[in-house]
Amino acid sequence: MAKSSVNIDAQCAKILSEVRAGRFSPVYLLMGDEPYYPELVCDAILASCIPEEEKDFNETVCYGGEVTAAQVVTAARRFPMMAERQLVVVKEAQQMKGIEELAFYCNEPLDSTVLVILMHKASADKRKSFYKSVQKVGTVVDSPALRDYQIPDWIHHYYSTRGLQIEPQAAALLAESVGTDLSTIVVETDKLTKALPEGTTRVTVSDIEKNVGISRQFSIFELTKELSYKHAQQALKIAAHLGDSARFAMPMAVSALFTHYSRILKYGALLSKGGYPSPEDKARALAGVNPYFYKEYDTAVRNYPVRKAMAAVSLLCEYDYLGKGGDGGAATDGQLLVELTAKLLNL
Repeated sequence: MAKSSVNIDAQCAKILSEVRAGRFSPVYLLMGDEPYYPELVCDAILASCIPEEEKDFNETVCYGGEVTAAQVVTAARRFPMMAERQLVVVKEAQQMKGIEELAFYCNEPLDSTVLVILMHKASADKRKSFYKSVQKVGTVVDSPALRDYQIPDWIHHYYSTRGLQIEPQAAALLAESVGTDLSTIVVETDKLTKALPEGTTRVTVSDIEKNVGISRQFSIFELTKELSYKHAQQALKIAAHLGDSARFAMPMAVSALFTHYSRILKYGALLSKGGYPSPEDKARALAGVNPYFYKEYDTAVRNYPVRKAMAAVSLLCEYDYLGKGGDGGAATDGQLLVELTAKLLNL
C-alpha cells in the first residue's frame, strides 16, 4: 500500500487494540476524506467504551446538525452516573456550528469523559485551536482518500487480514467494479466470503465475476490490457460493450486510461536512459502496479515509446474535456470511448 494508507492502517490497528483493552483517550478527532477508518474507530469505541447496562445513562450520541458546540461541552462536562466513565459522540460533526469552541473543553478535558468528534468526508482546520488542542491531549485520525491506483494494493492487504489471498487480476477487477470507496470494498468482501465455499483461502477472478457482478472480459482493466498489446479487434469490441453499459461514465474511463498511459510514459522515460533499470527504479516508474503485470508493461512500452505515450496522454486530455461536456457534438459517451480507443490503437 502507499505510505499514507499504510500509516493510517497501522495507527488505527493500534487504536483498536487499545480500545478493546479498555484504554481510551479523553478526546478523539476522527476526520478525513476517506470515512472508512474514522468510522471504524468510532464503531469500536461505541462497542467497547460503555457496558451495555450503563449505556442509557452514560452514553450520548448526537449529530452535528442538531447540536451546538456549547451543548456538546455541557454534555462532556457532566460526570458519569454510578460508572467509571461516560461517552459523548458527535457524528457528522462538520455540520456543527462553532466547532472551534470545543477547544476550550479540549484544553482541560475530564478524565471521566470520552469525547468523540466524528467528521464525515471533512477535516478540522489544522491551523486553528480546536485541532491543536486535540493533538495535545487526545487522538487524531486523519484519513486521506486513496487514489484509484492504490486500491488494488489496499484490497490485497485487507484480504490478508481476513485470512484470504486474492489474485492480482481479481484485485484489479474488484477495484474497477467498486471504485475507491473502502467501505464498499468491505461490504462486497463480506458478501463474497459468505458466498464462497467453506475453507476457501484464495479468491480468483472467477469468484469476483460470479459474486460481485462484473465481467473481466468487458472491463476497463481488460481494455487497458488489450491496448497495451495493441489487439485492435478485441480492444474495440470491449470499448463498444463498455460504452453500451448503463453504468458507463466517460470521465471514469478516461481517468483509468490516463493512469495506464502515464505509467507507460514514465517507464519509457526510465528505459530511454539506457541500461536495464534496477527493481527499485522500475517499481517507482510503475507505482501502484503489481509485479505480476510487469510483463504487460514491457510490451506496452515497446508499442508506445515515449513519443507515442505522450501523444496518448494528450489524446486523453482532449477526450477528458469532451467527456465532461466539451464540444463533443452529438456523440454519446460510448461513441467517444470507441473513437478514443481507435485513435490510441493507431498511434
